[in-house]
Order: sequence, then C-alpha cells, then structure tokens
Amino acid sequence: MRKVTGKTMTSTGLYPPARAVAVLVLAAFLSFLLPQSVQAQAQDCLQPAPVCAARAAVFAITAFDPVGSAVRIGETQLVTARHLVADRQSVEIYLPDGAKIPAQVVPSDYPGDLILLSAPDLPSGALLNPGEATAGSQLFTVGADVSLGRIKAYDPGRVTLLPADGKPLARLHHSAFSQPGNSGGALVDEQGRLVGIVASGGEGRHEAVPSGAIAALAARSGPDYLEASREMGAAVRICTRQLEGLQGRRGVLDEQQRKALSTACRRSGNRQLYDLAGKTFGIRRLTEDALALFLASYEQDPHALNGRIGLAITYHMAQRYEEELPHLRFLFEHVPEDPQVLRFAIQAGVWGKDLALAQAALEKLKDVDPRAAPAAENFIKTSPPRPQPR
Repeated sequence: MRKVTGKTMTSTGLYPPARAVAVLVLAAFLSFLLPQSVQAQAQDCLQPAPVCAARAAVFAITAFDPVGSAVRIGETQLVTARHLVADRQSVEIYLPDGAKIPAQVVPSDYPGDLILLSAPDLPSGALLNPGEATAGSQLFTVGADVSLGRIKAYDPGRVTLLPADGKPLARLHHSAFSQPGNSGGALVDEQGRLVGIVASGGEGRHEAVPSGAIAALAARSGPDYLEASREMGAAVRICTRQLEGLQGRRGVLDEQQRKALSTACRRSGNRQLYDLAGKTFGIRRLTEDALALFLASYEQDPHALNGRIGLAITYHMAQRYEEELPHLRFLFEHVPEDPQVLRFAIQAGVWGKDLALAQAALEKLKDVDPRAAPAAENFIKTSPPRPQPR
C-alpha cells in the first residue's frame, strides 16, 4: 500500500474491474486459447488434488470485461460476477480445447455481485459441490490466468473475516492470492468445495461472494427480472466507464460529473464500485461525496477491510479524527501490520484523544517499520497542534 503524504489520498488497495487491466493482455490470452490449451490444462498443479480438479469446472469468459471467469454449477448453468457482464445479454465461454461457445445472461434483480449464465452448448463436465468456509480455513482461488492463458489454481490463503452477521450482501474475506481475470472464478477449500465466487480485492485483502448466495440469486432470476436486470447492469457499465475515464486524472469534477458518477455507482449496488468511486472523489477533495460512497460500502459490509481503509483515509484527510477512530480500532485489530493504518492510528489517536490506541500502534510500528518509530514516538510526546477540520 502506498503511503499518504501531505494531503494526497492514495489507493485503498483495490484493483478495478478486470476490464481496466485485462484489455492490455486480451490478445495474448485469446491467442493462447487454441487446441494446445488442453495440454496446458493438464500440466501439473501444485495445489491439493481436489483443488486442481476444480479447474475443470471453471472457464474463461469474455463479456463487458475482456477476461473473467465463470463457475459451472449445473449441466448447462454457470455463475459469474455481475460486474464482468454489466448489461450484456450474452457472453462467450472458452473451452479447454480453445473452442468458444455462447452463453445467455439470465436476468436477475439480485443486488449482489452475481449473475447466472445459461450455456446449452456446454459439454458435459465436472461440477463443484458447495461448501461453507470456517474461521481460519485454507482457501484457494481458481480462475483464468490472463498471463498464462489457462485456468489456474493459485497459492492458498486463509479466511480473514467471515461474512458479517445480519448483512445479506456481506462477503467472505480471505488472503488467497487473486488478481484481475479471476473475478467470477471459484474460491474453494482444500476439499475442492465451492465456498465463494471471486469478487474483488487487492494488497492481500480479497473478497468473495459466499456460495450460499447462489440460492438467493437463483430465486431472483428469470425472464420476469429483465427490466430490473438491465437497469442494474447499465449502472455497472456507466459507473465502470466513468471510473476508467477518470483513472490517472486529478482534475476538478463539475457538478454534472459528480452527480453522474455518484448516481451510477450507487445504482449499481456493487460495493467494490462504491469503494472505487469513493476513492475517486477523495482524491479530488470531494469529502462528502467520498464519505457517502464509503459509508454505503460500510453499511453493506462492515468487514470489508479495503472499504474501511478508504473510509479512514477520507476522515483523516478531513481532520475528522473522532469519526475515524472506530474504524482505525477495527483495522488495528485485523490488519495490525499495515504501516499506513499504524501511522493514522498514531496521529488520530493523539488528535482524537485515544492515546491508548496511539501508544499501541507505536509499539507495533517498532516491529513493522523501526525506522519510522522514533519520529512517531516524538509525535506522541510533543503532541503538535491539531489541524482544524475542513
């Protein structure tokens, strides 16, 4: 994670929808998906046998995002991330032999980042049995590797936070390696059971929609949901394209741009897009707009670490330390080795009058970044004047 210096708001560690990255490698990916991919799929896999076997139920797809993944859950039915599809009505699925077949998007008004695909031409093959992750269990991402042009089972990680209670759209948080192109792929346990659909992440903090949500998705899918599905998909498309257009630019947004971005991203229902839009507003010192998006993200999933970091950054840049402190306490508990969290906890702890948090963060900083510790300790001792809220 890049540090905050001066008054600049930096990344919350989120990677954007795969579209922004995968478009650069799409040609190489598709050129690799030729008949020799059968051999590539058969190459040795370093993960447990059930995890390696799960690759047979995961496929590369192309839709609104150039490269993503989808998981087979029925004879001709797959599930993927809605943000890959946006408002497309069909996608292309790449088979292990290099052939591609069409699949129809099944309309749905399910508000989470999931959508079903119907592929009548899908050859018979493996399905993944659903499972439920437990605290600390080992997990593996299985998805399309855009650099190798094949489905890969990545190195494992563990559950970091289970879905928050009472939050129907809360996600499963984990540290299993995941990257753009894996979205829509499978998150499996050591037995190869499907515990989630890969959604988003970054900086080792990754998220998946729990596999239990697939039943809720199926109950809200079908022709009757066509209009609602198109509206939600259009919001995903508009929000994503606006974010892409603003990427790397720090110019001022006029009122029309602000409203358009906020409206589209909020209507998408996608918590990842909330965070990315919040970051975009925060970079431009549009504090209230940024907070509105990050708070919507927090309300949907209070366990989302990247969203919490974005919220803490926004409060910190606005010198609203008392409001920042609850989020820093949560982050200090769950990501205690993040240097940026520790620096913010020291500053906000001093200026927000939680010296216990500041001192605890300093002690941790001595282990994490010893070179920064003397300056931080001096900051606590001298207690410089608090900046005025902006």
